[in-house]
Amino acid sequence: MHTLSTTFLKDIFKQHKESSLFGKWITFEDIENLFQKHKAAFQIKQLGFSEQERPIYTLKIGSGKKRVLLWSQMHGNESTATRALFDVFNCFSNSKVDELETILKECTLVFIPMLNPDGAQAYTRVNGNNIDLNRDAVDRVAKESKLLRGILEEFNPQFCFNLHDQRTIFGVEGTKNPATISFLAPSEEETRAITEGRKQTMNVIVAMNMMLQQIIPNFVGRYTDEFYPTATGDNFQKLGYNTILIESGHYPDDYQREKSREYTFYSILQGMYHIATTNSFSDFEDYFKIPNNDKIFYDVIHRFSNDKNDEAYQYKDEIIENKLVSKLEKVAENSLKSKIGHHEIVFEANIY
Repeated sequence: MHTLSTTFLKDIFKQHKESSLFGKWITFEDIENLFQKHKAAFQIKQLGFSEQERPIYTLKIGSGKKRVLLWSQMHGNESTATRALFDVFNCFSNSKVDELETILKECTLVFIPMLNPDGAQAYTRVNGNNIDLNRDAVDRVAKESKLLRGILEEFNPQFCFNLHDQRTIFGVEGTKNPATISFLAPSEEETRAITEGRKQTMNVIVAMNMMLQQIIPNFVGRYTDEFYPTATGDNFQKLGYNTILIESGHYPDDYQREKSREYTFYSILQGMYHIATTNSFSDFEDYFKIPNNDKIFYDVIHRFSNDKNDEAYQYKDEIIENKLVSKLEKVAENSLKSKIGHHEIVFEANIY
């Protein structure tokens, strides 16, 4: 498998990171003016409108036979990959290095950098009509779901990248590390059979994991492949469009998800480069060597001499007076012996 060098990835990210995008609350207003700088390199089109009449755009680049469709912010409050995609756009617009030229020669890429602008504005998972787009692949009630299915069928990609954020609760099984990046090759039906399409999806994930293990060893997890009948990835995989799920998670002290953004950027570039440089996607067994995600973390744990008094807290994000505010909220939990806090405070026993 061809993996991009860590030096190349770190250098190109440093050079082309989109500095105007920062923080977890990214709205359409934040990206609207950025499309102008990419008009020379990309074909930019308005795909349609959201439920609340916000524009949804596609960016297309490349001339190769291998077609790849990527979308982010299907859930409006999951913006890490949107930031990473604009870092990728800067690379293609401003750099002519061999690795990027190879991708553009072998692949045709279509990006939807914000599928759910209404949810992004309100900082919610759902769209403007309270629909979870990631559970609307069958009924397609939402306008955004119809638009995604339309471009899927028109473009007919060999691979799709379904880009999400995951909660801070997830760790890498067998370690005390958070799952900074997690992957999934979605199941096509309830038995979770390893179909030819899933093998190809797993093959790309193996290449991305090989690269990440050189940079953040033991911070990569594998998301559960339980079949969800109405989920986007499961249904696209079932329809024959190999769908790679990337979940951007927590990295120590990275609550703005800037390090996670960087590793998401690396994953996307590596995934596209692997697709561009590989003709056989048959090797997949190492996918199952990626440890499972494990729900072992809380954001803060208070430890007491009597562990029955231990307390767990999670951050809850809210928009208050047009600002994103993170509040700590206590979580009910019977026992915290097997849990880990991203931050832990130990209270000494009182001495009288």
